[in-house]
Amino acid sequence: MKKQKKVIIAISGGMDSAVAAALLKRADFDVIGVFMKLADLPRFRGSERRAKKITEILRIPFFSLDLKKEFKKRIVDYFLNGYKKGITPNPCVVCNKEIKFGLFLEKALAFDADYVATGHYARLKDSYIRKKFVFRSLLKAKDKEKDQSYFLWTLNQKQLKKILFPIGDYTRAEVEKMAQKFKLPVLKARKSVEICFIQTTIEDFLSRYFKPKAGQIANRKGEVLGEHQGLWYYTIGQRRGIKLPGGPYYVLDKDLKKNTLIVTKNEKDLPPDQKFGSGGLYKKELRAKNINWISGKIPKLPIIVKAKIRYRHKAATAVITKTSRSKVYSLKFKVSQRAITPGQSVVFYKGQELLGGGIINK
Repeated sequence: MKKQKKVIIAISGGMDSAVAAALLKRADFDVIGVFMKLADLPRFRGSERRAKKITEILRIPFFSLDLKKEFKKRIVDYFLNGYKKGITPNPCVVCNKEIKFGLFLEKALAFDADYVATGHYARLKDSYIRKKFVFRSLLKAKDKEKDQSYFLWTLNQKQLKKILFPIGDYTRAEVEKMAQKFKLPVLKARKSVEICFIQTTIEDFLSRYFKPKAGQIANRKGEVLGEHQGLWYYTIGQRRGIKLPGGPYYVLDKDLKKNTLIVTKNEKDLPPDQKFGSGGLYKKELRAKNINWISGKIPKLPIIVKAKIRYRHKAATAVITKTSRSKVYSLKFKVSQRAITPGQSVVFYKGQELLGGGIINK
């Protein structure tokens, strides 16, 4: 008799991971549900109760894994340090790298699991040459609106060989129907929030850790228009919260040395053919560091890709080349992109395939 493959799935208490667990059980895997305790917040306590209820309905074992200390050090502190430096970090990308497919994967494999699984909307495809396995590709999800491949660009081949994404081949509507079919009590559960450890707003969260640091708000000409209480409250392209009369104003740049917030009334402050480093909202070029290629090999450069500079951003044609700095790459876009933001992830696609990504440097 063939031995069942053991899968440890991250059960969040939401619909996506619940249906993913149900699909794995239906496929005759030996499924174990694990809830990751990441923060001591009411949101997580409620999610843990729902996660336990889901495993009871599916009749699979349930465990809680306390990762609060590691999460604070690796994710929350990373988030705070990024804002303190004047960049806009993406904690979800780092959480996938360090927690979900880092610590969680390590602990699951130590528990003799064959795979780990999550409720991410993404797909995997194995490539072969002459019937010999070459590498595992990471693809966009079937549901283009829910696709979460953008957040997974840090994954490598060693990790991907041990990962399953059971709902990647389904749309959100199909997942909802399956939740009803499996009688899972998650349809009325609160939908996922953008940043799980922030209860209200980013501004409120940052104000708990940072003391006010007043500075000038100026336009491109250097004319002082007002005062801010900390550059960390602002990100490139931001419109809300500037609180100047006669607006709207947009955040154009941040001068960290002078602690000055530079704003503009004209969203299209510079012409579309501007060059790198010109200081406007629309730019044709960026520099990226910490590049990861999903295949494990650097492709032949230059290479033409579709690149996304943020999660909800429409992918745009760009050419990737190396710079004089060995670990820094250049992306030149065919059309100027709005509000390229240091600290955010830039992710590269070739058709449906995620090639890799990096952190926007400047």
